[in-house]
Amino acid sequence: MVRPLHHGIPSAHDEPHLSGRAGWLRAAVMGANDGILSTASLIVGVAAGAGDHVTIMLAGIAGMVAGALSMAAGEYVSVSSQADVELADIKRERAELHRNPEGELDELAAIYETRGLQPGLARQVAEELTEADALAAHLRDEIGLTDLSPPRPLQAAVVSALTFAAGAMVPLVVGAIAPLDAFTIWVGAATLLALGTLGALGAQAGGAPKLRATVRVMVWGVVAMAVTSAIGALVGAAL
Repeated sequence: MVRPLHHGIPSAHDEPHLSGRAGWLRAAVMGANDGILSTASLIVGVAAGAGDHVTIMLAGIAGMVAGALSMAAGEYVSVSSQADVELADIKRERAELHRNPEGELDELAAIYETRGLQPGLARQVAEELTEADALAAHLRDEIGLTDLSPPRPLQAAVVSALTFAAGAMVPLVVGAIAPLDAFTIWVGAATLLALGTLGALGAQAGGAPKLRATVRVMVWGVVAMAVTSAIGALVGAAL
């Protein structure tokens, strides 16, 4: 989807911003985190239910494939919906500018007044920005659309699927070599290490505090595996 703000003209202050990574970073971190945690929880739960090694690995591989496809579909639909909403806003704003340009100019000036500009200066800024690119000014300042991180449904879907599968490989590889009597310990330790590393890397890429992100993802990992293991044990005993 083409965003109508820069028109391909470099800004005098072009510089990298971490928020510009939000689209692909969110999909990558979410995909890898889900791949690690959901697959680990699945095979730990099956192992707690007294599954043999072949059954555990079969369940894990099936979970990896199903999860990757589900993540891809979910991300594609979600980001496509976001793109559709933004496109509708752009069309609506373009129509309003054509139908009532003076009213839209007044609206833009009022926005700048609420941000602290004096009425005369707000009007001058609104007029100059309208003359330069009225649609871009309204999209940015009235609706909040920028071209910093445009929605890319296909990119989000592919990144989510690949990172989910890559994340799922961690507990699967460890589970393949782990002895059955210590399966949960091996897979649990590897999973927490992978989740902690992922949390730290994601925080670094996004410019956020590493410790908080690492602790947060590891705590939820422990909770998810403990609950799944408990349920697996209960179901296995009942069966």
